[in-house]
Amino acid sequence: MVLGGFLWFLDRWLPPPVEPARQTSVQVLDAQDRLLRVFTTPPGVWRLPVQPTAVDPLYLNLLMAYEDRRFLHHPGVDPLAMVRALGQWLNHGWVVSGASTLTMQTARLLEPHRRDLLGKIGEMARALQLERRYTKDEILSFYLTLAPYGGNLEGVRAAALAWFGKEPARLTAAEAALLVVLPQAPSRLRPDRYPERARAARDKVLARMEQLGVLTPRQVAEAREEPVPTWRHPLPFLAPHLADRLRAVQPETMLHRTFIDRDLQRTLETLARQQHSALESHSSIALLVVANRDQRVLAYVGASDFFATRRAGQVDMIQAIRSPGSTLKPLVYGLGFDDLLIHPETLIEDVPTRFGDYTPTNFRNTYAGQLTVREALQQSLNIPAVAVLEQVGPARVAARLREVGLPLDWNRANPHPGLPLVLGGVGTTLEKLVTLYASFANGGSVAPLRFSLADPESVGQPLLSDTACWYLGEILRDAPVPQNIAPPSSTARPRFIAHKTGTSYGFRDAWALGFDADYTVGIWVGRPDGAPSPGHYGRNTAAPLLFRVFNLLPEPARRSPPPPPKALRVVNRRQLPERLRYFHTRPAVQNLDAPRLNITFPVTGTIVELPRHDGGLVELPLAATGGVRPLRWLVNGRLLPTDPWRRETFWQPDGEGQVRITVLDQSGQIASTQVWIHQNGGN
Repeated sequence: MVLGGFLWFLDRWLPPPVEPARQTSVQVLDAQDRLLRVFTTPPGVWRLPVQPTAVDPLYLNLLMAYEDRRFLHHPGVDPLAMVRALGQWLNHGWVVSGASTLTMQTARLLEPHRRDLLGKIGEMARALQLERRYTKDEILSFYLTLAPYGGNLEGVRAAALAWFGKEPARLTAAEAALLVVLPQAPSRLRPDRYPERARAARDKVLARMEQLGVLTPRQVAEAREEPVPTWRHPLPFLAPHLADRLRAVQPETMLHRTFIDRDLQRTLETLARQQHSALESHSSIALLVVANRDQRVLAYVGASDFFATRRAGQVDMIQAIRSPGSTLKPLVYGLGFDDLLIHPETLIEDVPTRFGDYTPTNFRNTYAGQLTVREALQQSLNIPAVAVLEQVGPARVAARLREVGLPLDWNRANPHPGLPLVLGGVGTTLEKLVTLYASFANGGSVAPLRFSLADPESVGQPLLSDTACWYLGEILRDAPVPQNIAPPSSTARPRFIAHKTGTSYGFRDAWALGFDADYTVGIWVGRPDGAPSPGHYGRNTAAPLLFRVFNLLPEPARRSPPPPPKALRVVNRRQLPERLRYFHTRPAVQNLDAPRLNITFPVTGTIVELPRHDGGLVELPLAATGGVRPLRWLVNGRLLPTDPWRRETFWQPDGEGQVRITVLDQSGQIASTQVWIHQNGGN
């Protein structure tokens, strides 16, 4: 009674340490619970948890037949095996076979110890504890998770993936035999280093299985012919940027379940790498595929080659802030539709126009004259887009995006929304653009993208009306397709994709965004370091890839939405209300009651000579008359930290050269002057 109580106390006081079996590798899974990426444990070990039900029964049969035939029946220690081992030792004078059960081996894996008599006694005690506390399947799961298989491989699942390139659910007799014997001497039997030793050990297991009747002679003969692996397969490494992102957000989570389609992800990663030959050596590609219905992210390619140093492959370009080029034009037109400023058939002018101090030009410095809003958006003309934005209001566009969770990023020196916004004079990310375009497909409702099961489906926030989105879809579906892409009308089963391209200033970013009824796809191409890629722009670089991605997606299950009740479909422009027949461009916003704003110093076109003082040029006085205070001063587009209620201020040049000085007032007036700064001979 006393001994039993003491043993019960020891069992409670010193429970078996099963934590190592639970300290496994972080896993990122796809929508079907298939591995996308695995991370090593902090000590650098590949260790994947596994249940016996996930392992081929043939392997389990071989394991128990070879290591512990009475595993399912003994209490952790096998007395019959101990008697047999002792008799063989007395008969031969050396150890012929061991008496270590799978439970005892598991105890040793959980709590490594010295191989001596005291250690063996402790191992047996731990085995009895394990059997008392856990089921046979749980003990077997501990073993299958912790057994060593050479190098930094632990557990049968990591071993099967590394040595055979597959999960352990289906194994050949030869593969199962090799996995049975490797834990006995994982370093000495490593197949990639000692293939002959590994083969001999495997064949020994096969011979033993034939003797026991577990395998037939024919099965053994066929298994002996199978070669042993001589190199390790890399463990799954798909969607690495998404995996890093999820792990950073939830560092304590060991299992991340995503919505990624593994087959699609692998295909798109391969497709992105194949495009390298058409790009500069430092260029990369980012790609995002989303299901419109519930914002599930189906494919996430943060860079075209994760390990390419010169392409900055480990930078996630889906989250990188870049200039969006003209990809925000559909939003501006959509707000114009909702404000009843324009209709797709409204006539608008594409002619050289000055908007105060801002004079935009078209991509090729050509102008189309008078055309419809539909044509202006399809051709991505700059002047009409700026004209519509001028009346919609840049601040309003920025505010609406901020309200729905898609804030724009501004230059700190000039943090105020302006007309360049619609041509890329702002920062955003591919993730935000895809979210925006998915809202066009969903009737104007903006909802955040869902990357894993931890991201709940949320109610969208309204950005545009369903009428405006229907107009945008109809316009962008008829936009010209890139060269070498067959128009939808020429194919037997046409797939109409509403798409928009964009190119940032200096050919730094090439974009293509597109959507159909079920999917939204976003493509970015460029150099992560922000350097230009001359000759590469949205239409010739990103758009062809966009259409190739759509060709890899399933046919949309939903049809394009019918026109909403408020959509105004016209055959003749005269059917439009008078105010929508022609858009009147407003080149400059001015307050007629305000005195004219003018810069009185420095005078435009002059050379201003400034002496040096304290290592730099002296400050240049700036003065203005007229206008309505407060005033804002800019030099070469950068806002000066000045008192807005004074008409005079000072600016210290950082060197010689031509500068453009601009002042803006409260009424919307803008005045500019351009001068040369020159250092004179003074000290």
